[in-house]
Amino acid sequence: MAQIIYRSAQESDAKKIVRFYNYVGGETSFLSFERDEYPLNAEEQEKELRSLAQREANIMLLAMDGEEIAGIATIHSSSKIKSRHDGELGIVVARKYQGQGIGTELIRQLIQWANGNGVTKRLSLDTRADNVKAVELYMKFGFIVEGCRKNAALLDGKYYDLYVMGMML
Repeated sequence: MAQIIYRSAQESDAKKIVRFYNYVGGETSFLSFERDEYPLNAEEQEKELRSLAQREANIMLLAMDGEEIAGIATIHSSSKIKSRHDGELGIVVARKYQGQGIGTELIRQLIQWANGNGVTKRLSLDTRADNVKAVELYMKFGFIVEGCRKNAALLDGKYYDLYVMGMML
């Protein structure tokens, strides 16, 4: 069992974050991007991390195994007055670290952070309906399926439904 440290992402993590996302995109079909499809390069990721640090309802948490990223979890919120209370949750754990409680701990810490930031009152996410482990994990924390986007994902000629999930804090 790895000794995992959880911390906020820093600008100096940008290259590792880009490398991690580009790698895990090829490990699973459940992410919205494939291997090497992460849209930011290291310089753009640094800029995004600077921007995150200036917005009170946005965060990127890293699960670190030494110098290696084991998982990343984020909450992104709009700066618009009518929707800034709703943070969109995203999470990914590298395959070799799955089944060790890292995803559970990342979500627990995000919810704790959201409860204390003074802005976030609701969390939302999209996940493929056939990603049973993820759906069960989200429901364990109180997320409910609020809707289903039929045929919203296309992979290898097959369509998949996406669950829209949410919870009030």
